[in-house]
Amino acid sequence: MVLHLSDYQPLPAPDPKQPLITVPITALRPTQLCVGMAEVRSRQQDFGQETAAQRLDYLRRKPVPLVRGGQGQFWMVDRHHRLRGLIELDPQALAFGYIVLEAPSPDPLVVLAELERRGWLYLFDGRGQGPLATTALPASLLQLQDDPYRSLVWKLKKEDHIAPAPLIPFHEFRWGAWLRRRALPPFSSERLDPALPAARALVRSQAAAQLAGWRGRS
Repeated sequence: MVLHLSDYQPLPAPDPKQPLITVPITALRPTQLCVGMAEVRSRQQDFGQETAAQRLDYLRRKPVPLVRGGQGQFWMVDRHHRLRGLIELDPQALAFGYIVLEAPSPDPLVVLAELERRGWLYLFDGRGQGPLATTALPASLLQLQDDPYRSLVWKLKKEDHIAPAPLIPFHEFRWGAWLRRRALPPFSSERLDPALPAARALVRSQAAAQLAGWRGRS
């Protein structure tokens, strides 16, 4: 099945004049079904090497874009990987966030329909199957599936083959969807190496030029 991700509205950037809000990570609801576990494990290693003060400073500098529902629920529209990594290390950890949308309906399905209209949901599973119904979204970060293509894109981005685009929702998944349509050797989130040489060439090729974050051939 060919993944076709919907059009989207860019995420608003945080307003430096507005204070961040503090939310328990366990209270945040995901807006995607999967993560790349290679990135999650890398984030955990980073957290494990930081002091508590360094961790808080880092989280303040990477606030979570949040949607607040009519009953005070919070959906996170980014930062799933770092917070999934952190919640496994510290289930009581807090996150810093900023509101990108107030959705006054008390009905979660109405809120999710609005997010879907804006392109702020990723409704494909770890095998790229979808889009699924919004009811398939997990209630917890700990229930997110592994998507090896998302791990592969994380590695390519870390190597600077793909440029960041922080206000494009699910930017890395868009690259992953593109790579799923290309021939790659078998790989997994635990073993990315077999796919990396071909993937590096593909994301630098002219065929990828229409994707945000394309670095070009050199």
